[in-house]
Formats: sequence, structure tokens, C-alpha cells
Amino acid sequence: MKFRKWWKTSLKALPFLLIAAILLAVVFFPRQTAKAETPKRIVHIWNVDTFEGGKGSRTSFLRRVALKTEKENEGVYYMISSYTLEGANAAFESGSRPDMLSFGIGLSAFAEMSLPLPYSFAGGNTEAGCLAYPWCSGGYYLFSLSEDFEETGVTAISKGGSNLPEVAASIAGIRGETVESNAAYVGFLSGKYRYLLGTQRDVCRFSARGVNVSKKQIEGYSDLYQYISVLSAEKRADCNAFLNMLLSSEVQQELSDIGMYAVNQKQASKTVSVFSEASALETLSQMATLGEDRKNLDKFLKNI
Repeated sequence: MKFRKWWKTSLKALPFLLIAAILLAVVFFPRQTAKAETPKRIVHIWNVDTFEGGKGSRTSFLRRVALKTEKENEGVYYMISSYTLEGANAAFESGSRPDMLSFGIGLSAFAEMSLPLPYSFAGGNTEAGCLAYPWCSGGYYLFSLSEDFEETGVTAISKGGSNLPEVAASIAGIRGETVESNAAYVGFLSGKYRYLLGTQRDVCRFSARGVNVSKKQIEGYSDLYQYISVLSAEKRADCNAFLNMLLSSEVQQELSDIGMYAVNQKQASKTVSVFSEASALETLSQMATLGEDRKNLDKFLKNI
């Protein structure tokens, strides 16, 4: 009986004992406040493809580089966004600005806010310094289904973006018909065209299809460069970290994954400024198409 009374009394007292234990725990063992995570610094990078690549995605490649950079730089996050040429120009007009820009010709408006880089490259050099430097490049090629490049026949000049293949053709002394990229490729394989003046994109196409072709690289001119610019002074250190990783030998050796070339390979002797105005590029294209004298083309190239 005594045990039964004690047990009933204990059960009634149990809630009060639990409350007391909790209060004692709060008083004597205060909960440690979890450390707040350090806010990540976000660097916005726009990738704008203005010419056909080799294979795969340049935007995806930059995201791979971003992950590498983040691992070595705690507290920073690189947000890579893909834009069309028209979309990037429209965003600029509306007041949007990235911290870094990956791009080709056709985005002259961004020159005004690009910061000088510790490099030098003809297509990115301005009076204010080098404002853009290529992180990968392509190349123009003359293709033939045989080893004979002397046979007469029509050449398809493949056009696949804002680049100027007609200028590459003219400087190399090649005349032909400017044709949309895919139509030029198909027309060449079907025999409609004897030769194809194409790019690294066609090298990858032929390889994927298992087609054997002969090729000669056009070394006199190229505008097939994907440049990188830094636009944010406030985030300059984090931008530089990404830039250094992008141009590192480790990353440059991986460019074959997307069918592109390292910046120290396959460089042409002449190029056009990546910041050239659209009107100047159109004039240059017309001069080349109409067969303007080589000296006049060279002179115009130096002035835009």
C-alpha cells in the first residue's frame, strides 16, 4: 500500500520535476548560438557566344572553371549566365551589368566599363590598355574532300555567327559564296561545293561523322576568339581569381573537351578589335565580299 501511494505521488510530481530540470538546464547550460555562415560574395559572369564553338558548351565549361575557383577561394560564388548577343545588348541598355564578361565581337558598348588587364592582345588592346583577353580561340580552315587544293570549283564560305569569314577568305585570296553554316557543311559533303572555308566547328563535325577531309589553316586573319573582361572594380580580387584559373595551364589544356584551342596556339597574324562598332564590322564585311584590295583591307582593320 505504501509503495502504491508513493508511486501515485511520484507520477503527479513528475511534470513539475521535468519543468524544473528544463529550467535548470537553461540556467546552467545555456544553448550556444550557432555561428552565422559567412555570406558568400557573388560574382556575376555573362557568357555571350557570338560565333560557333567546336563542340559542347562554353557556358558549361566556364561553370566547371567556377567550381575549381570556388574550391580555392572560400566565400565566393561565381554565377555563370548565358546570353545571346541581342540579349546581352538589351540587358546593357536596361542598366544591367555583369562583373565579368565572356564574349566575341558585337558587344562594343561594354568597352566603356571594362577594366585594364595585365596582358596584351591585338583584338583587346585599346588606348586605355588591354580591356579584353582571349581565353580560348578557334580557327578558319579551307577543307577539301581530296588532297588536291588546285582543282577549280566553287568554295562555300561558312557563316555561323557574328564573325567575318568573308574577311578571312579575302585576305587568303579565296573567292566563294557566303552560305549559312549548316547549309555550307551539307553542301560541301554532297558535292555542291568543291571546297569549304569553315572553322574548328567543322573540324569537330567531320571527326564526329568519321569523314576524312584534307584541310589547310587560314593563318592571315581570325576573329574566332572568346574574350574575357573584368567590369567590377569592387570585386576585382574575386574576378582576378577566376581569370587566373581560366588562363591557367591546367584549364587551358582542357579546352579540347569543347573543341577549342588554348590562347597560345593557332594564333592568326591579323584580327579585328573585339570592341569594333557594328557599322564598322558591316563595312569591313562588304569590302571583303566585293573583293577590296588587300592593302585597303589591312588599313581598315588597323583603324577599327
